Order: sequence, then structure tokens, then C-alpha cells
Amino acid sequence: MFETKQFRKIVSTMIYFTTTLTFLSVNNASADGNQVNFALTDNPGRWFDTGSVVAGNRSIAIASPGVQINFSGNSNTVHTRTSLIYPSGAASMPFNTDPKKGGDSLTLTTPGLYVFTCSIHPYMFGAVIVDDPTTTGLDLGSSLSLVNGITVPSSSDLATRLLRTFFIATNPANWQNYASSAPWHITYPDVDVRVDIGVVNLPAVLNARYGNDINLAALANPVTPAVGEIWVATQFETTSGKSKPGTVSAISGSSWQVTRKVALPSIKMNNPHNMWTDKDQSVIYVTQWFDMKLTVYDRQTGALIRNVSVGEAPAHVMTLTDSDRIHITNNGDTRTDSVMELTPFATQILRRVDIGRGNPHAHWMSHDGKTMVTPNVITGDTTQYNFKTNVIEAILPSGTRPFSHPLATGMMPDASKYYVANLLDSTITVVDMNTHHVIKNINLIEHYDPISGAISGPVGALPIQTPVSPDGKNMVTANTLTGTITIIDTRPNLATTDEVVAMLACDPGCHGVQYGAKKGGGYYAYVSSKFSNRMLVVDPDPNGDGDPSDAKIVGKVGLFSASTTLKDASITGNPGMGGQGILPIPVVYNGWVQNLPASWSNQLTPSQRNPFITN
Repeated sequence: MFETKQFRKIVSTMIYFTTTLTFLSVNNASADGNQVNFALTDNPGRWFDTGSVVAGNRSIAIASPGVQINFSGNSNTVHTRTSLIYPSGAASMPFNTDPKKGGDSLTLTTPGLYVFTCSIHPYMFGAVIVDDPTTTGLDLGSSLSLVNGITVPSSSDLATRLLRTFFIATNPANWQNYASSAPWHITYPDVDVRVDIGVVNLPAVLNARYGNDINLAALANPVTPAVGEIWVATQFETTSGKSKPGTVSAISGSSWQVTRKVALPSIKMNNPHNMWTDKDQSVIYVTQWFDMKLTVYDRQTGALIRNVSVGEAPAHVMTLTDSDRIHITNNGDTRTDSVMELTPFATQILRRVDIGRGNPHAHWMSHDGKTMVTPNVITGDTTQYNFKTNVIEAILPSGTRPFSHPLATGMMPDASKYYVANLLDSTITVVDMNTHHVIKNINLIEHYDPISGAISGPVGALPIQTPVSPDGKNMVTANTLTGTITIIDTRPNLATTDEVVAMLACDPGCHGVQYGAKKGGGYYAYVSSKFSNRMLVVDPDPNGDGDPSDAKIVGKVGLFSASTTLKDASITGNPGMGGQGILPIPVVYNGWVQNLPASWSNQLTPSQRNPFITN
């Protein structure tokens, strides 16, 4: 809750910004005076686009009760229109649609804050404040409900943290820019809002709670180099030659400089999201998440090889260790056979794999080419599929509540169990792959008080990518709401097994994680963030004793171009921003590392060449 002294000071100095309210209402209303029109787009920051700018933001509108909200499509793929946050008890809530490109409408009558998202692309946000004109301050509602069933007071830390995240995500000028020496400044609309404890000034509260004009830490390279290179999907970077955003950036593991940016303007590559490679590490497979394509390009030259239609909103791509066949999750596809199987180098689509559910996101494959596990976003469960028998071995619930939004998976290197990160549940589900039962749900917000904001231990709200280290000793998870990295001890048969043992600071929109080989032995975990243009390098076991509780950040690397960076297009905006999928080369996970050509394998230590553990 707000401190009493601070609250009195804010209330005593507040002014109701009638002019601002009128401006917002007029610029977001249609001819009949009470409609809000959102166009869903592929453009960074303004995914829900009103066409009007408010404090640098094109995704927020203010209207009176009875407003009609219209959603239209201006995107290359499908989206849902899902009410993420709404006033508790509001009529017509929660609102949710199936993934589609067409239009939708609904009417909002209850005053308060409504935030809409896309379940397929959950950082897409649009907001409407339905304001009672007879009250002072813009009405947020006395309590707010989330689509997963959580209800909190509108003055709570969780409510204001989510609101702050909205303003960061929807305004590129609010992203952390490490290419600039200026302090990080977040612009909020300068308005008074009515919450459960009274009327307060919005930026005054957010600035008091979370700070502003923050000096960003200097970039610093790791002391120990990495083997090979690291590719990062800088998904929001814009370039010449195409209207759609996105590049893939290569970072040298020895110089830690960005050596190449691949934009592929010839195919208008659209929001590249996640990558994988073939067994020889010769090509890069990249999914276009706001499109229908899998793209293949030459790793050394960046030259396009082919662009293949695979289905709506392809999200993640991996290969089978025994055949090098490619598997892609069509995140926007509601069909149960929504995983595509292609030949190596994507020369031919072989089949659609039936996982019993639609809308899978970040899958994982086993070391022996036998098993695939998928997080099924909309149905809130997870599938284990056997490639040897071509059968679904299990479909299990994931998370602890409805709308848990399972988003990403990680797997032990011996395929004994796997993990599912549940975005809206802030849990990680642990599944026994032999008995097909849920072992536990790891609560990442156990040490967080959503009302006061007090943190008494490691915390990770809204987890995303969560791979297990190649040696099976730890798991690094990127948590987007709290901007934290959590470290879980995955070593078997310990008191700390599957417990969170450490937390590290991350950037806004903390998102992608993958492991790569550290020169001389051990591993780095590379972490990217959507609303920042740096990559963090985490050493999960800096003293080599196997215990990840002393994990630390050992490098902070910029993702923007250097003077020597090779490019196939000029960078025009959002330099190095939108870090999501990560692909270290060479791939050193168990099953893949044994297939490396000698040119790569010879750069690894014996333990890196055979990371499989049994105890």
C-alpha cells in the first residue's frame, strides 16, 4: 500500500487534468463520440494501435461508460483479443476470442482499467480507461482482476507493476537503450487516477515506487571467452527495405562484438522469433512469429536459402538428434496437429504432428530423438509425444490455476523429467517423463507480496524461457514482469532439487535464455530482453562445484551494431531491441553436441562433448 505520508503529499498537490482527459477522449473516439478502434499490427510498441499518440503511446484510450471497443486486423498472422486486466466484477468480462485475423467488438460499461492482450503474443497490449465523468480522476477501479482469477486492490504493487509494464512495452522511447549515455527515462501520461484509496497522480506513484531517470550500468565483456558465437533474435529492430521489423544478430564469443545482422529485406522477414541449426551448424532456421514462414539462411554469409510457409505464427524450431528433421510449433494454429515436421534444410514438409492440442509455443526434444514436449498455451496443459511410436504418451495440466498460459519448456539431459514455465501462473511445472505425472509446481512468487511489493527471497513473475543446462545441474529462467533471472537447482536427490536457489537482475521484458559452451569448460547462459538492447551473460556455476546458488552475471553485451558489423540493410530504428530467441553456436545440449563436426567438437572439453549425467 502507499505510505500514508506520501499519499497525503500526493493528494494535497494533485490537479485533475481535464484538458488531458478531453484530448485523450477526442483523439480516441469515432464519429459517434463513444467508440475506440484498435488495429492489431506487427509494429513494435503499437501492436494495439489507436492511431493517436498520448505521451508517446499509441495503445491507450479513455472513454465514457458504454463505449464500443472495435478490434481490427492489420497483421500478417492471427491474434486473440483477450482481457488481461479488468475492473473486478465488470460486465462482459473476461473477454476472449479464438486466434483470427478478423474484427471483434465489445461494449464496456463498468468504469475502470481494461488491458487487452493477445494470448499468442502476450506482450501485445492495448488499454482502455472507462471513466465516470462525475468523479474526480480517471477511474481505474477499486480492485482489478486478472484473467487467471487473481484479484488485487488497484493501489497494490502488482497492479502498479503491471501498469508500469504496459507503459514500457507500448512506447519504444521507454525501452532501455544501452547505445545511449542518457539515463533511462520512462514517460507516463501526467494524469490523476482514482484507485481504491483515493485519487493519486499516476507518474508520481510509479516514480516513487520504481524510480525513474536511472543511470544504466556500463556494458562489460566476460573475462573468459565463449566457444563460437551467439545469435539473438532482435525482433523489434527496424531496417531499410521492408516495413516489417526484425533482425537476427550474431555476437562473437571471443570479441563480444555484434559481427552480423540479418534482416532479409528481400522476403520482408517479419518479427524473427526463435532459431535453431542443423547438425553441421551451417544454416540458421528462424521462425517469423507474426507471419507464416520458416526462413533458412547461411550462417556464415547471412544469405537467404529458402522461405517456407508452415502455418500461423510459427514460434519455436528444433531438430531431432537422430535424423536432423526440423519441428516447428505453429503457435497460432488451433488444430491438434499444429507441429510441422520438415526434412533437413526445410526442403520439404513431411507431415503435421498431432499433439492432441493446438497453440503450442516453446517445445523441447530429447537427447535420443524419441520425445517431444510442448506447452499448449490456450488449453493450459502440456503434451509428451513419442516419435518412435508416433503416439501421445500424456497430456497433463500445467500450472495451478486456469489460464496458466504454459509458454516454454526445458528438459533434463537424460529425459527423466521436464519443466514447463507457466506465464500467467508464475510457476514452473515439473513432470516425470517415465511415469507421466506432475511432480510439483515451483512457485516463483512465493517470496513476493502482491499488495505491498515486499520481496523476501528469489522472485520471478511471468516466467518465459527456461532451459536446463547441458549437464543437468541447473535451470535458468527469464521472468518478464519482475525483470529477474531465477536459478533452479536441478541436480537430483538433494534437499535443493527443483528449488529456486538464486535470483539475478535482468532488464524489462526479460525473455530468452539458452546455454552455450564457455572456453575451457563449463557453460554460459545467455539472456535477452524485449525492451532492452543488451544481452546478459550468466555463469551458473562460477566456481565449478556444481552448486548454482552462487550464479552471477559475468557479462553485459550490447546488441546494437558496431562500426564493423556486416549488414544486409541499414538500421532505421530500435537499435538492437526486442531480444527474444537465442541460439549459441555450436549447440552443446546432450544429443546434439555428439553430432558436431570435428571443427566444432575439437573446441570443447571432454566433459562438454559428453555432458550426460546420471547423479
